[in-house]
Amino acid sequence: MSADTVDEEALAAVCGHCAGLPGATLDHTFGEDSDVYRVGNKMFALVNTEGRGFATLKAPPEEVRALLEQHEFARPGYYMNKRHWVTLDLVEGVPVGEVLELVGESYRLVLEALPKKAQAEIRSA
Repeated sequence: MSADTVDEEALAAVCGHCAGLPGATLDHTFGEDSDVYRVGNKMFALVNTEGRGFATLKAPPEEVRALLEQHEFARPGYYMNKRHWVTLDLVEGVPVGEVLELVGESYRLVLEALPKKAQAEIRSA
């Protein structure tokens, strides 16, 4: 696996998955090269689409630790709380299925932290 070569298909899959989740919105709060995906106005994914492609996702602290120990493509959350966020480099050889599962988990964690009324509105839309 090359740490310098972005896997364009993985990058496209992550962005497509994020955009397709119920109630997900996209903005560019941190610049045009960073896709910020939100649910209920709370960020669940930050995807750098230019240069070094990566996705920063929310995860339980024990999962963040495990990912950092098990995968060379995982690093502490880029500009985020390192205990609750992990950055995954979208490089050649990255297990796309696992990354998409982590996107779903990040979305779920953020959705479940929203007020019950907001959760119900998003789930019924």
